[in-house]
Amino acid sequence: MYIPKHFAETDTQTLQAFMRTHSFATLVTQHDGVPFANHLPLMLDSGVGTHGALLGHMARNNPQWQDFSQGAEVLVMFQGPHAYVSPAWYEPNAMVVPTWNFMAVHTYGKARILSEDELVGTLRRLVDENEKAFPKPWKFEPTQTMRERMLSAIVGFEISLDRLEGKFKLSQNRSQQDQRNVIAQLSQSEYGEDVAHNMRKNLERK
Repeated sequence: MYIPKHFAETDTQTLQAFMRTHSFATLVTQHDGVPFANHLPLMLDSGVGTHGALLGHMARNNPQWQDFSQGAEVLVMFQGPHAYVSPAWYEPNAMVVPTWNFMAVHTYGKARILSEDELVGTLRRLVDENEKAFPKPWKFEPTQTMRERMLSAIVGFEISLDRLEGKFKLSQNRSQQDQRNVIAQLSQSEYGEDVAHNMRKNLERK
């Protein structure tokens, strides 16, 4: 990913927090010599290796899992809030053009197929994570029949991460006054509130 120095985010904890918040990701492999992508909910296990590991599953009929056995590096992309930025929001007389603010994290690693017991454990963790906000969380307790009929239809995997890249393009190349102007404008629009919130947090870090 092309990352100008103004927009580079290198803090591992910040990147991992972003991946947890925006956990519906895009998994990219090489399949029959061409890029192949799927959109999947993934869970980060930060206790594995230097950068953590991603856990997930897909339909057995999905051919992408077969790419894992080739040992090639896979790419997983996480995308967060994004918004259009108008030149009218900058200080007067600035030489500017329209742009787009956004946040994205790319991760790279190699995948392995999980055993059935590992898959059950992963599904339980995924369910618990997504159910915890509900008043009466549903529990995943598969019966033997469910194992035989349902688990055979999916494939679980773990991607051990070798590298993380973060690009948080939040107007850092503009003056602080320009950044405040953009925050004020985006805060007034429903589509831009999340970007404004993250721009504000980024300014406070300085």
